Amino acid sequence: MRLLSMSIATLFVASSISISSPALANQDQLAANICNYVVSDDKNRLRKKLKESRVKLRNIYDGVSCNGDSLLRIAMKSGSNAVGTFVAKRLPVSDLNKAEADGQTIIAWAESNGHGGSEITSAIKSRIAGG
Repeated sequence: MRLLSMSIATLFVASSISISSPALANQDQLAANICNYVVSDDKNRLRKKLKESRVKLRNIYDGVSCNGDSLLRIAMKSGSNAVGTFVAKRLPVSDLNKAEADGQTIIAWAESNGHGGSEITSAIKSRIAGG
């Protein structure tokens, strides 16, 4: 009897591992696609991918980084104004005011890195101001 319960437990553990591995691969692929669409400034494909995956940008923003940068930072660095303003409009103001991994808010980072006058920064400031 003990052997049967151990076999069932082993089977359960093995099946849960095999189920979660493809899910992680799908998440990694989704993050890679999102980063590619941000860098290439392809707002339509980004929207389509988010809709197909049934995820909201505000729910995954903190978990996605592109080469160690947030989506807004990578959008500013690559000059992806359409995608950057789209992202800024979809995020809650609390996320826009939150300090990122280096301790700077997105506005403080943009100003200190020469992106203070970009369309994305303007969209973020407008969002924070309630506009």
